[in-house]
Amino acid sequence: MKLFYKFNILIFLLAIITSCANRNNNNTMSNTHRIMTCNIRITALPQDSLPGRLWADRRDVIVKVIRDKNPDILCFQEVIYDSYNYLRNKFSDYATFGFEGPEMDSYTNGYHYIGKNVIFYRMSRYDLISSGTYWLSEKPLIGGSISWNSVRARHCNWIRLKDKKTGKQFRVLNIHLDHKNDTARTEQLNLVIRESAQYSPDFPQILCGDFNSGWTHNTVKNLLQAEWIEMYDTVHQHKKSGFTYHAFKGSKYQTKRLRIDFIWSHGSVNPVKAEIIRDKIDGVYPSDHYFVLSEFELGKD
Repeated sequence: MKLFYKFNILIFLLAIITSCANRNNNNTMSNTHRIMTCNIRITALPQDSLPGRLWADRRDVIVKVIRDKNPDILCFQEVIYDSYNYLRNKFSDYATFGFEGPEMDSYTNGYHYIGKNVIFYRMSRYDLISSGTYWLSEKPLIGGSISWNSVRARHCNWIRLKDKKTGKQFRVLNIHLDHKNDTARTEQLNLVIRESAQYSPDFPQILCGDFNSGWTHNTVKNLLQAEWIEMYDTVHQHKKSGFTYHAFKGSKYQTKRLRIDFIWSHGSVNPVKAEIIRDKIDGVYPSDHYFVLSEFELGKD
């Protein structure tokens, strides 16, 4: 009988400890925001006909890897019709912005060299205050416009959100820079820097994307000069992060290139966690890029 009572007391104490831990976790989650940048790879490219690279092989892996991280906000690159419809269905608890536009109206399916940078955000947590799209060219209001010898049209989608609990607002931008021309990448990002500078210096802004360039490029140096900080680099105190593009080979990929997928912040933002997600499921990677996750707190009101 005494053993029985001792056992019940132990269970009771464990329940209290678990309850306290859960409350602490919930409090932490309510005060921080988790964001991921995910280049998911354009679907149906001829070179991706091998098993494990097909969209049909990867799409459930993408969802599982993302759900395991429980993000509040998702910044996707290389989204096209089939992937957009699939992700919107699987993440129905998120609202989406950035797929539709005049540049898409002439098409109903397939890939016409505009992979969209769509933003998903959790509807239960945020209210949408405003949103917009501009093109990374000398004619930023013209959909599909191209400048600086960019191989393809590139754009920036942005949203301004308000946390329903705290009332704090912040802005999220999602980009994918040109993959061939360094001058184009630099000019494209300079446009983003200039556009973002119209906000108050302490207004929180988060910039996600595939930059197709690393720390040694002028593209990134210009961001640093404009007082943007990279979240993973800040959290891990400038330790080397390795590469993020891996051509579906994971750790076996041989490259001298380092990370090209980033999450930057400007203004009153405090990064607290960051991770490069190298997960695969049954040997299948979700994409030819590793996804990147950051967790941050918003500063003063």
